[in-house]
Amino acid sequence: MSDPDPFEEGQRAARKNIPAAANPYRDGSEQHSLWAAGHESVAGEIEAGESEAS
Repeated sequence: MSDPDPFEEGQRAARKNIPAAANPYRDGSEQHSLWAAGHESVAGEIEAGESEAS
């Protein structure tokens, strides 16, 4: 597996509290969209977990 997966990179970035604006891919590219989707999937989980206050 030589090419990084933009979706997984976006997920890792969200877990490290890296903002979505730090997307390293060119805006409008497929990689940009995948990175953003990965970031949002984790960011949404984190927000949901914080609002549930276990």
